[in-house]
Amino acid sequence: MNKNNISKLKLFFMGLENRFSENKSIFNHITVNYVSGLKNFKGIANLSEDGDNTLQYNFKGITKAVTIKELFDEVLLEAESYESLSLTYSERGEVILITADNKNVLMKNVDVDKLQDEESSSPTKEPVSHTNTSTLLNRDYYIKVGKADALLKEIGIMSKDGKIKNDKIRKYNQIDHYVELLEGILDELPKNQTINILDCGCGKSYLSFVLNYYLTEVKRRKCHFIGLDYSEGVIESSKSMATNLGYRNMEFHAIDIKNYVPNKKIHVVISLHACDTATDMALALGIKVESDVIIAVPCCHRELLNQYSYDPFKNILKHGVFKTRLADMLTDGMRSLMLEARGYDVSVVEYISPLETPKNLMIRAIKKRDENPSAMDEYMSLMAKLNVYPALYSFLNEW
Repeated sequence: MNKNNISKLKLFFMGLENRFSENKSIFNHITVNYVSGLKNFKGIANLSEDGDNTLQYNFKGITKAVTIKELFDEVLLEAESYESLSLTYSERGEVILITADNKNVLMKNVDVDKLQDEESSSPTKEPVSHTNTSTLLNRDYYIKVGKADALLKEIGIMSKDGKIKNDKIRKYNQIDHYVELLEGILDELPKNQTINILDCGCGKSYLSFVLNYYLTEVKRRKCHFIGLDYSEGVIESSKSMATNLGYRNMEFHAIDIKNYVPNKKIHVVISLHACDTATDMALALGIKVESDVIIAVPCCHRELLNQYSYDPFKNILKHGVFKTRLADMLTDGMRSLMLEARGYDVSVVEYISPLETPKNLMIRAIKKRDENPSAMDEYMSLMAKLNVYPALYSFLNEW
């Protein structure tokens, strides 16, 4: 290849070096294919497993550790001996293709979705069929089969042969609807910066993995996820899944929510089915760190059940089922009111059908102002009238 076009190629590589330093957490690999006559020689570079900035580059049967600059310097040197080359720089959700010969040096973005569609329709691969699963919804899914297969298989929703498992259809519909309910809110978050999302009581982190996929590979937003759970077992499981998926923009900690101190700005706090007052811990942490968005799907409610009393309702509340249901409503209602008092606009929606579970409410809060004194006065008045001391109020005072 002539020196003039090698110089042009060098300029493109400089841009990719900068991109690598900024986007290392979503980097997949680099492949380079040299052509000389009818012969092709292929090299591939993957990120080293030790977590530093080096790559493992295999070319002509030899693998060695190189920096991104050393890799591109070697490619430029090799290019002098070949008629043409093509290099793909692959990230999660995006692929850049550079082609060079003695006439032109060109760079373009490759449509990853189109490539995946072509692969899924390949005659060597059996097409995915869902005609036998009638409970899949007639909708345009946000987490699409075909494009999100690796994710769906890792979290156990899809079988190895590419079909949604019959006993996981509900779960698939739920996580997809969750993304739908959050999409508009997430679009309001600051642009041109990494969005830090804290998952409190993360468990196996299924939702974080789904949001990670959607934000990174569909919305193409920079994001970083932090998962907290007191169980070391589920934390190790989440770490393993992140490794299997190549999701390097995630970290997990076996720690009590009350003891966690973030070292970066938190933009979103999520809590999915955290039991009883663990939801209050998550809400309190979100308020404390002034998270832009707080999302909670509460689970069991026990705390206020044995606390509250309201004399005008005494002949109604003598029935245990009524007292329990009202306790659930009061718990989430006072949580929502406290969020409003702390400057959040709050909406409460049904997350899934009550036929699946009565614990189906999602609290969505977006920070809009410093405080709302009238909402706080109302909250304090309710505490006195109901004779309750909610955990959320207690945690906020402690912190």
